[in-house]
Amino acid sequence: MNVKISVCYAQIVKLLVLYRPDSEHSSAVESFVRDFQRQFEVGKKIELLSINTRDGSATASLYDVMSYPAILALANDGSVLNMWQGQPLPLMNEVAGYAYSSD
Repeated sequence: MNVKISVCYAQIVKLLVLYRPDSEHSSAVESFVRDFQRQFEVGKKIELLSINTRDGSATASLYDVMSYPAILALANDGSVLNMWQGQPLPLMNEVAGYAYSSD
């Protein structure tokens, strides 16, 4: 008897936060990231990326981010599994669900 097992490998490569460090939302974003990593102790780090940089601007354009801050949950292939844009920031539990994928 042959049994085919299909395994989904849509692990998160990274959680990415696009924001403006010199804006009114910067302290809320930085606190969110710090508290998230402390509370959930995830091995995968949330990457902060300023949209004022060339990489940040290109990333925002690539993923059609229109409102800041934006949190992106990205799969291995670079596809967006979920994205939260603008304020208020999502609940940490919503984001944590994407941080805990099977490796």
